[in-house]
Amino acid sequence: MDFHDTPEEAAFRAELRSWLSEHWAGRPLEGGRGDFDALRRWGGELYQAGYVGLTWPSEYGGRGLSPTYQAIYLEEMSRANAPGHPGVIGLNMAGPTIIAWGTPEQKERYLRPLLDGSEIWCQGFSEPGSGSDLASGRTSAVLDGDHWVVNGQKVWSSYAHKADFCILVVRTDPSAPKHAGLSYLIVDMHAPGVTVRPLVQITGDPEFNEIFFDDVRVPRSSILGSPGDGWKVAMTTLLHERGTLGFALSAELERMVNQLIKLVKEPGPDGRRPADDPVIRDAVAREWIEMQSLRFTNYRSLTTLLETGIPGPEGSGVKLAWSEANQRLTSLAQSVFGLNGLVSDDAPWNGFWQYWQLRSRGNTIEAGTSEILRNIIAERVLGLPKGR
Repeated sequence: MDFHDTPEEAAFRAELRSWLSEHWAGRPLEGGRGDFDALRRWGGELYQAGYVGLTWPSEYGGRGLSPTYQAIYLEEMSRANAPGHPGVIGLNMAGPTIIAWGTPEQKERYLRPLLDGSEIWCQGFSEPGSGSDLASGRTSAVLDGDHWVVNGQKVWSSYAHKADFCILVVRTDPSAPKHAGLSYLIVDMHAPGVTVRPLVQITGDPEFNEIFFDDVRVPRSSILGSPGDGWKVAMTTLLHERGTLGFALSAELERMVNQLIKLVKEPGPDGRRPADDPVIRDAVAREWIEMQSLRFTNYRSLTTLLETGIPGPEGSGVKLAWSEANQRLTSLAQSVFGLNGLVSDDAPWNGFWQYWQLRSRGNTIEAGTSEILRNIIAERVLGLPKGR
């Protein structure tokens, strides 16, 4: 691993820092954290500046750069405390899958508005009763002339209440073995028969959703690959999700750690700085070390990606470690100020740590539960026998 930027990477980093200083510089979103329209406008600014689709081929609207540039982008966005593009599922999952499996017409139709944020995507994989076992999904699609007729339910779909399109895994051949009977559709979320029910979390945000499909007619041409290719297409999607997830998570953790370090240096209500307590200093140091270890693990994974073109297994380990580190970190921040940290809406708390401590409870469930990730690491990385 080489932790030093090349001259070209250093120039890109400096250019991005300068642009963020001029265009972001800590400005608040117009309507606060929940203003999705403001996030869309910000995503459009990032696209116009050339910071969206960095690794995508130029013929599809990207810049054709190495994954190291995406890592630099995530690091600098974190250090500037700037929000990312709101179309993360489209950029990191749907777009790369369409590039790999889509027809020329599909690429022409979907990729550009996905990049500029004018169309938002969601993912329809998990179902009630088949969250981690994708191949056991029961949402069906039956061919009727020039349309697939889709019926079923998906759950835990981020951004579905804002999405224009969904990448949807469906069962098109119920008689085939479960992995072989799946297909992969692009579904218009505004089509008749699509119902989205937001799931309000403990934070008060409707971040996840249920999606119901009742006789939804999807054009036959909206399939990616061929009927029965759904499992292979879905694995392409998940491979790209894991390939970018590590740096995104580590960048977010670095932002949170830096926020905490700043916070503990400020006097509390009693006039004393939390950082003067050696127990608190040790606890904060542990989280800083954890953050650095994840960062270096990501660089090791990036090295593998650059050498082989395939992400290594580190992504599963990083997600597992990050989710538990983020829960510890937010809990630590809450405990630093005791009851004042829980009830005060004044600076320096301002509701930030209360919100993220509640939100962190979902970290060990989403994008692969900790239990599933431990099984993957044990069986596929360490080569241990499967549990009975």
